[in-house]
Amino acid sequence: MKAAVLRAPGGLERIEIVERDVVQPRAGEVCVRIHASSLNFHDYAVVNGSIPTEDGRVLMSDGAGEVVEVGEGVHEFAAGDHVVSTFFPNWIDGEITAAKRDGTPGDRGEGMAAEYVTAPVNAFTRAPAGYSHAESATLPCAALTAWRALMVEARIKPGDTVLTMGTGGVSIFALQFARAAGARVIATSSSEAKLERLQAMGASATVNYAEDPKWGKTVRKLTDGRGVDAVVEIGGPGTLAQSISACRMGGHISLIGVLTGVAGEVPTAAFFYSNLTMAGITVGSRAQQLDMIRAIEANGIEPVIDRSFALDDIGDAFRHQEAGRHFGKIGITL
Repeated sequence: MKAAVLRAPGGLERIEIVERDVVQPRAGEVCVRIHASSLNFHDYAVVNGSIPTEDGRVLMSDGAGEVVEVGEGVHEFAAGDHVVSTFFPNWIDGEITAAKRDGTPGDRGEGMAAEYVTAPVNAFTRAPAGYSHAESATLPCAALTAWRALMVEARIKPGDTVLTMGTGGVSIFALQFARAAGARVIATSSSEAKLERLQAMGASATVNYAEDPKWGKTVRKLTDGRGVDAVVEIGGPGTLAQSISACRMGGHISLIGVLTGVAGEVPTAAFFYSNLTMAGITVGSRAQQLDMIRAIEANGIEPVIDRSFALDDIGDAFRHQEAGRHFGKIGITL
């Protein structure tokens, strides 16, 4: 089979397409013909060496495909089933622990950028009914992060107002989940063209943060001074102060990214004055993924795929991601 691997110490020029043997499933395992993957910031951090991994690691955390063979004792899946990978195959349910975080595909475990993946049954769930493999492959990291941020941690409800940032995979899914839950969405971007697309997808108001550095106050004005109920915070230190400013008393911030850096000043007085809560989010559990898939099916949510690349062109896919011009997810087809 064909697979995309990374040579240490990392870098786009260190990606290689290699031939490997297909591994037969043992007891409790499934062998899946992978048809699609998708890019996340996590994958980019592995590729550029920010997250060190083993030499020759198969890349990519997300994968979707068809079961071709099951090992002894596997009853959840059968040959022909359409499945999608889990980001934390050891986090089945309950609270996160260090042990449950281990084994992320494309990082601490072999990834999904291979024509066949053989792994324990918990490394996959069923895919949404009617989804293409390319659509399913957008879900394990970005969609589940957005789902947990809003539905599990913030516990949004109809009538709430949610603030999203940018047009990457997590932010687009957050907009879609919030709208499906009956919430209002205020979205930010530095591109007027992207803001127009966000409005077309259901954002009730938008803010160009490049033209409005104090956009947190602007967001409050858009809520008649009350502030938003929940924020899906992807920037980190460079945006957190504005997110705090945008929140209502008792609001919630889900911190899911550090695109502006890993450390910085936080206006702690404003945070505790407003009695805010903040949760750090690293994707979610297998049980949460199954909940999300049921919600996707019930609401007819369709992923936004910006562009797809062949496996042989995976380096170009990461360059497209690096340029920051995409809207939604970037896919890989196998």
